[in-house]
Amino acid sequence: MNGQGLKQRRGAPGYRVTKLPYRVRVYLNNQVLIPANLVRVLGISGLKYVVITILYNGVSITVKGVKLLRTRHTDSRQFTIPRKVRETYGIRPGDEIEIMDIKPFRV
Repeated sequence: MNGQGLKQRRGAPGYRVTKLPYRVRVYLNNQVLIPANLVRVLGISGLKYVVITILYNGVSITVKGVKLLRTRHTDSRQFTIPRKVRETYGIRPGDEIEIMDIKPFRV
């Protein structure tokens, strides 16, 4: 166990984010990282689609049915901000957004 009460895992320590809201930069490919520690704490490692609420320039944006992308050997996830949302709100690569909430997507 480390100082935050999380079990130490193999590999690089990664980002120590354990709660929302979480501030992050948008990558060049318009994707956003959700660190493995946060994925484990929220219990979303088994989900494929989620509802994400982000805050950008003081505007709350809720996007439904966002697909969580995963790599083979980690619990971290990434998602792509949909083009319509990016164009409507002017979100560009390198901009900082705040992830306010992540919930399971129910059809």
